[in-house]
Amino acid sequence: MRLSARTDYALRAVIELAATGGGPTSAVEVAQAQQIPRQFLDLILRDLRRAGLITSQRGSTGGFLLARKAGEISLADVIRAVDGPLATIRGEAPQDLRYEGSAQALQFVWIALRADLRALLENVTIENVVTATLPEHIMRSVEVAAAWKSSPS
Repeated sequence: MRLSARTDYALRAVIELAATGGGPTSAVEVAQAQQIPRQFLDLILRDLRRAGLITSQRGSTGGFLLARKAGEISLADVIRAVDGPLATIRGEAPQDLRYEGSAQALQFVWIALRADLRALLENVTIENVVTATLPEHIMRSVEVAAAWKSSPS
């Protein structure tokens, strides 16, 4: 799975907003804290606002805030807000693909992959990340040495 820089930055921005304690945080503060290019962040914040994940407050004490509690925003919510569906194949939903002959079962693999991604990303919240209280199954997975290797041995 590849996550775009846009997705990585969006997740970090939302996590930063949650970590600041709930008050308005300026885009400059978020950009500096997470080392995100400011112009890129502005576009991402716009997408997050349109998706209803953050709100903005104008004025000298203005900035950005989460629109919901951090425990109510999943990683999947943020990813979908900036990059669309979690798993597509050539831009199509796995259930809409048609494979012929010996490749027919490949569609089931893609559907299972999407289901596994959903199970993980929809059940980890921004609050889980900010408080480092990730679900047990994630912690068990990262304890396996092979999880840290970029390719199987």
